[in-house]
Amino acid sequence: MSPATTTARDGLGPLFNTNGCQNCHIRDGRGHAPESLDDNAVSLLVRLSIDSDDKLAVHQAKHHEPNYGDQLQDFALPGIKPEGRVRIHYKETLITFTDGEKVTLRRPTVSIDQLAYGPLHPNTQLSARIAPAMIGLGLLEAIPESRLKQLADPKDANSDGISGKLNRVWDIQQQKLVVGRFGWKAGQPTLEQQNAAAFNGDIGITSTLFPNESCSPKQQECLAIQEKEIEVSPHILGQVTFYTRNLAVPARRKPTDPQILQGQQLFHQIGCASCHTPQHTTAEDYPLAWLADQTIHPYSDLLLHDMGDALADNSREFAASGREWRTPPLWGIGLTKTVSGHESYLHDGRARNLQEAILWHGGEADKSRKHYKRLSKEDRQAVLAFLRDL
Repeated sequence: MSPATTTARDGLGPLFNTNGCQNCHIRDGRGHAPESLDDNAVSLLVRLSIDSDDKLAVHQAKHHEPNYGDQLQDFALPGIKPEGRVRIHYKETLITFTDGEKVTLRRPTVSIDQLAYGPLHPNTQLSARIAPAMIGLGLLEAIPESRLKQLADPKDANSDGISGKLNRVWDIQQQKLVVGRFGWKAGQPTLEQQNAAAFNGDIGITSTLFPNESCSPKQQECLAIQEKEIEVSPHILGQVTFYTRNLAVPARRKPTDPQILQGQQLFHQIGCASCHTPQHTTAEDYPLAWLADQTIHPYSDLLLHDMGDALADNSREFAASGREWRTPPLWGIGLTKTVSGHESYLHDGRARNLQEAILWHGGEADKSRKHYKRLSKEDRQAVLAFLRDL
């Protein structure tokens, strides 16, 4: 899928992260973190925000960095300077299981060099984000809002240590705050708005939802050549949204295998299903009839959860705090390497396999992580076999 919407430069830029959706969402799968300083971070982007107590307008997700906006764009059209270069440094930590097995985790630190438009604000927060998988998005959109409200427990009324909450985000078309469900912090309310935001921020293509290029006042060359007309028509945006709504979820391969059934039971016993909710039923009145009234198994509640200091990016997004992330769906996760040619999990891709992803869980998920660490190696392998079958 390319941004084929206009003539001449095809709407691309002036500043952008990539020139096509598939460059980040590899084969409609997930992106990955760079493995070294020389590895191009094309399927990872860096969100920018300012740590400030100043009041936000109702439509604002966060305070933007004054020179670079809310997202660093590391590519540009000829004659325009890219905003900067993303650098990811890793520090390794050794983890030891109860039975003595050792695992090395890597903690990323994000920095930006070759800044072209002045220094970053001293209170800038950098949040690396890899591209998520694109499967089953229409089915997630079709989950009734009433179901998400039913699952939410922001004050932990049942005292189980899990306090998932809804994000409330700005719907551009309705001009009001509504429930968010897309993005790493559930910062977008609908697939159409999510797609339009990606066109605008990632590729530099405007739409009726985002009619302005992401040029800051400091970027005069960018402002001088930005297009005056909308670059992606409502029709094209609608076609892209139809496509993203209808990417199917792969069938499980061996759901009745004894080891996988054992792993499924353990997944529930150690508390993973408290956030990774296995089952939902889509709304009867969802506009695409073939996605309506379906029993689905995404293994997500689409709610925000405090994941602890280790995974915190210290960046808010509407109601989401700097420690909160939306529960990512697990369906299809076992085919990540088959689809994308790599494994890279969590919001910044730091986890190189599913076990590392589990071991980074903290906050509300810390109890489940500790339970996992105490399992025998056989039981840990069963949990991982179950996840690989999803």
